[in-house]
Amino acid sequence: MDKKNDTELKRSSKAENILSQINSKTKLGDLRKIAKDIKKDHELAMELWSTGEFLPRLLAILIMDKKLLSQDVLNSLDKDMQTHSFEERNNLMDWLMANQLTKDKKRIALIESWQNSPSALQRRAFWYYQGRLRWTGQTPPDNTADLLSALETDITQEEPEVQWAMNFTAGWIGIYDEKNRERCIQLGEKTGLYKDEKVSKGCTPNYLPEFITIEVNKRHK
Repeated sequence: MDKKNDTELKRSSKAENILSQINSKTKLGDLRKIAKDIKKDHELAMELWSTGEFLPRLLAILIMDKKLLSQDVLNSLDKDMQTHSFEERNNLMDWLMANQLTKDKKRIALIESWQNSPSALQRRAFWYYQGRLRWTGQTPPDNTADLLSALETDITQEEPEVQWAMNFTAGWIGIYDEKNRERCIQLGEKTGLYKDEKVSKGCTPNYLPEFITIEVNKRHK
């Protein structure tokens, strides 16, 4: 019993030491440096995750053991993310996808099964993954026709966090797939999504006709 308590105390002390290095000025690059020193430590990751705080949870994601991220575990993490603001929970899921779920074939298979998941964050991950494949120049799966049909049917009815990822995918299909470019532009014109969105100088608008045109022109220069 005493030995167990000592172990728990030691583990908590390790977590406390890590948490003392994180504050409101901590940047993502700082978290990556801390994670590089820790390497993989799933037990510590879960303790950091249990704080319920945004930055410790981002760090926790970096040191998780992806082999332990079963659908049940991911459902539990997803549920925990719901306690965060809209922007934070989207960032957590995107960070989890990019840093863990895309690094392993079994986790990729989970993402690919989430198109009709009851979870909006999991549906977002499905669409964001499809868009990232095209955005990063990887050879996408032969599913463009199915994706476009789903986009045209479902995008206006989706939750905002999923809608953004669907729009992102439509944009990159339109940029790299010339035969479907006009179809993606027309999707943007029909839905009007993000048409009135204000963007910072130098940023590409999310409105599909503008997004696709600007990015295609960049690649033709």
